[in-house]
Amino acid sequence: MNSDVAPTTVLDAALDAHRRLRAIIEGLTDAQVGEPSALPGWTRGHVLAHLANVTGAMARQAELEGTEVEPYPGGRPARDAAIEAAAGRSAAGHRAAIEAAAARLATAWSGVRDWNTPVGYRDGVLRDTACAVWREVEIHALDLDLVPVAWSPEFRDHVVDFLAARVPEGVRVTLVSTDDGRRWTIGSGRDVELRGGSDDLVAWLAGRAPRTALTGEPPELSPWP
Repeated sequence: MNSDVAPTTVLDAALDAHRRLRAIIEGLTDAQVGEPSALPGWTRGHVLAHLANVTGAMARQAELEGTEVEPYPGGRPARDAAIEAAAGRSAAGHRAAIEAAAARLATAWSGVRDWNTPVGYRDGVLRDTACAVWREVEIHALDLDLVPVAWSPEFRDHVVDFLAARVPEGVRVTLVSTDDGRRWTIGSGRDVELRGGSDDLVAWLAGRAPRTALTGEPPELSPWP
């Protein structure tokens, strides 16, 4: 999280994203849970299981404020196993798990004393875990491929800032929104201009397929930071 972003702004945005997620899956059926998501190899159930688990993991970082622990006890293998184990829940089960995780998160955040407290997550501070929840919920809501998802200007700016490292060395990418003329410039070197809808440009940077094709020749992106 940028140091000049007030924690309450991101907390409110992350919790609001969770409320919108719950509205998206309110009418989810058991059949839809087992259908493919927009993420290769993952059903919607996998995405929902991950959202519940990562929300709980970030709540744990706040609950244990002052103690640096890894987000998932057992590391990445345990994280992946937990997703697989929970992916097959019923639609009602996923709704309940996400609601419980969001409530746990809100309670944990209400007790935080200092958002600059170091945490085990990415060797960052508690502020970073709030941004992580915001990113996870907003982007994975898109991956569910249930309804059109629109992002706020503030979220787009945050994602471009966070994922700027994905632009390869020697390339200067300018993203130009055909919605409102907003421009983001990332990197330095050979000039590449990409034009498209604001959400489509940010989706591309996040490794998602734009709903409408971009204009320009996108470079191959580096992994997520």
